[in-house]
Amino acid sequence: MGSIDRKFQYEAVTGYFMQDDPKTDPATFDYTKHNFGLIPRSYPSPPPPSTPQTQWQLFAAHLAHLTATAPPATAYKLLYLARHGEGEHNVAEALYGTKAWDDYWSKLTGDGTLFWDDARLTPVGEGQARDAGEFFRAQFAEQKMPVPGAWIASPLMRCLRTAELEWAELGLEAFRPTIKELAREVMGEHTCDRRSSRSVIHAAYPDWPIEEGFTEEDELWRADHRETFAEHDVRTVRFLDQVFEGEGREAGVLSLTSHSGAIASLMRVVGHREFRLGTGGMVPVLVKATRL
Repeated sequence: MGSIDRKFQYEAVTGYFMQDDPKTDPATFDYTKHNFGLIPRSYPSPPPPSTPQTQWQLFAAHLAHLTATAPPATAYKLLYLARHGEGEHNVAEALYGTKAWDDYWSKLTGDGTLFWDDARLTPVGEGQARDAGEFFRAQFAEQKMPVPGAWIASPLMRCLRTAELEWAELGLEAFRPTIKELAREVMGEHTCDRRSSRSVIHAAYPDWPIEEGFTEEDELWRADHRETFAEHDVRTVRFLDQVFEGEGREAGVLSLTSHSGAIASLMRVVGHREFRLGTGGMVPVLVKATRL
């Protein structure tokens, strides 16, 4: 990581969420039963108000205090990281097994029944996304969890559809996710990770902004090379630099709808412990960025 040309040093700020704790098992943890993982605790500042506050209101006030008192070169952001719902490629990998999927099937576009070139969600995946949206609806209303100030989505169709089902029905006027190339899954070889053209994406989501410089055809995916962890992490640093300087600069809370590999890379870059997400899963991560 030392050779990466970066604008910020990133670190996960731990101690606020159960997902930070090594004792929390990702395989069995259900964020919907634990207030999105927020740990019940007190905060050193500011002092609690006279009226009762939810744990999320207390945390949001603490986050605002961290931001207000941070040095000029430091910023904090709470990221709501969401993995897309189940896609046809996920079903195919489970059907054929990971080895056969990696060695053979992933390089095709389908098997005649399932089709995974820029894989779409299954009905199960759509249900997972709707369930996540209903969770957010309840959290905002009951727990006063802060609503994101900005949204970003991977350009792959399974993520765009997941973001739509999670957020579009909540009636949030500000919801217009920016579609960003660098938020993609591990690239190369697997056709499920090859994106559609800009024209196809725009036709499907005409009101969602697509970042500047987004090419018509996918110029990053290669049939003969699968991106390594190190290569992906370099891309993730560039993505975070863009977020902290661009689309998410003013947002203290930001939603990212992406992929298991992309979320794993982000956790490596910020030093968060590995926390695997199932399809449709979500995890909050508090990130501190210090300009270099």
